[in-house]
Amino acid sequence: MLKPFRRRHDNHRIPQNLIPASVGGGYTGAHEVREQVAGDTIDQWLVWSSLSLLFIGLIMVYSATVALPDSSKYASYSQTHFLYRHAFSMAMGGVVALALFQVPVKMWQQTAPILFTVGIAMLALVLVPGIGREVNGARRWLPLVLINVQPSEFMKVFAVLYAADYAVRKQAFMQRFGKIILPMLVAMFLVGTLLLLEPDMGAFIVIVAIVFGILFLGGINAKVFFSLSGGLCMAFAAMILFSDYRRARFLAYLDPWSGDNALNKAYQLSHSLIAFGRGELFGVGLGGSLEKLHYLPEAHTDFLLAVIGEELGFVGVAVVILLFVVLVQRCFLIGQQAMVLERIFAGLVAKGVGVWIAVQSFVNMGVNVGLLPTKGLTLPLMSYGGSGILANCIALALVLRVGYENRVLMRGGGV
Repeated sequence: MLKPFRRRHDNHRIPQNLIPASVGGGYTGAHEVREQVAGDTIDQWLVWSSLSLLFIGLIMVYSATVALPDSSKYASYSQTHFLYRHAFSMAMGGVVALALFQVPVKMWQQTAPILFTVGIAMLALVLVPGIGREVNGARRWLPLVLINVQPSEFMKVFAVLYAADYAVRKQAFMQRFGKIILPMLVAMFLVGTLLLLEPDMGAFIVIVAIVFGILFLGGINAKVFFSLSGGLCMAFAAMILFSDYRRARFLAYLDPWSGDNALNKAYQLSHSLIAFGRGELFGVGLGGSLEKLHYLPEAHTDFLLAVIGEELGFVGVAVVILLFVVLVQRCFLIGQQAMVLERIFAGLVAKGVGVWIAVQSFVNMGVNVGLLPTKGLTLPLMSYGGSGILANCIALALVLRVGYENRVLMRGGGV
């Protein structure tokens, strides 16, 4: 957790003894650093780990959906329907990311409250009859010409920006509960109410983790933070306890192999575990999954990791986990580098994206292997879903921009 910081002017000079020698740690003089960073303007490890996850996801989404047209639900679809749509989402995400990479970080800080307000308006718009689209009992989408937009995915980006800006603006009050926590609790209550009305508890959990993770990294009082975390855990427990549907899913998670649970609330979990069991060490081979043949519902979204585990085995899952570890580590290293340069908002944005990717991927993986109760969260950068892919690409563009500006500053330039 950071000590309280003070703002500096944008044109401040970097202290000669506080410039990172490398993203791996240690400090050195300005001349050495400029030589080290002169060759690259963007973080190559972040780029290649992200691209690897995107393209592995494309392959596995195709593998998981190639047999779907055999069912009555998808009989009108071609075998490549989901492949082409997922590839289109990736291409669109790449174009948007390249465009937004050109936007200076200080402009994101200026517009953060506006974007957060726009996100709340979109969440409310989804609930308006005749506007929001309902699928399987959930109203989460706004239908547009080419894609159905899921506002909760973009709200994650807006939450990162807003929480980082909020932490900077409220830095003088970080030790006072009423000044720092109560206003954010009101905002989270509004966002949470809208998300639970959809319902989308998974997105709400991720957004809460993002916001309070950034506040913690921004210097909030530790006692206040952990007290608040305990209160949030009790609130989520109450939501499970007083909701028949959520309580049934939680009880099914505790005993997924009982006859009734395996055929009802724990159906996806039980078949996901079967998929991992079949995969063993090296998997049954790409395309060889049996669980994707209409046994494991929606395997291309929430349970894509189960298909990876069945077809590529423990080794394939380990590679995916390693790539996520590299991606999250780079987000935090870029964020810490920005902090050292006293670019606090930029540093909190990069770390906030790291918190987002880490929490969402952990929850998705935990659900797939039975470590956590079943919850509808996709695997970032990999699962099928245009809004999710686009939001992930935007978030990574922000982190790359932070890293780029760090390097420019270390070479003696201005941003």
